[in-house]
Amino acid sequence: MPKTSLVTIKQTSLFCCTVFFTFLLLTTSSAIAAGAETSPEPVEPVKEADFFEYQLEDRADPFVPFITAKAAVSSINMDEIIEKNIPLTGMQLFEPGQLTLVALLKSGREDMAMVQDFTGKGYMLTEGIKIGRRGVVKDITAKTVIIEETAETRAGKKIITEVVMLLKKEGEE
Repeated sequence: MPKTSLVTIKQTSLFCCTVFFTFLLLTTSSAIAAGAETSPEPVEPVKEADFFEYQLEDRADPFVPFITAKAAVSSINMDEIIEKNIPLTGMQLFEPGQLTLVALLKSGREDMAMVQDFTGKGYMLTEGIKIGRRGVVKDITAKTVIIEETAETRAGKKIITEVVMLLKKEGEE
């Protein structure tokens, strides 16, 4: 492009901008002048009857939170044992206290125990089998079956307890 045409384009755009801003200035100043000529309507004085006063008598304060921090913390017991919702099968359907140890067996290197439910039905236990919601048969000795129960609290702390099932001699209760 030649230099003369570039200068002409710049001058034309400058002229257009000047015309636009002049038009804008004239329309806003005329609108302001027209608004100044009209006077606003008179404002009525506010009467005392128009004020509202909140009565606190026999009402709760609306700005106090419903749940306080102390109430929110105290309602959750972090030492509470949480129950896992897993389906129970086999010996997990019986808690150790519902079973009676009736026999102890040794088959080669493996120790086994025979337990009986309240109806008289017998079941075989071996080391490592799950029993109850949280128990696992830890050890089978000559006179006892040791069941280790592991529970977990809300805080994630594990509580381990041992339940010992003792073989009773004939005639003992």
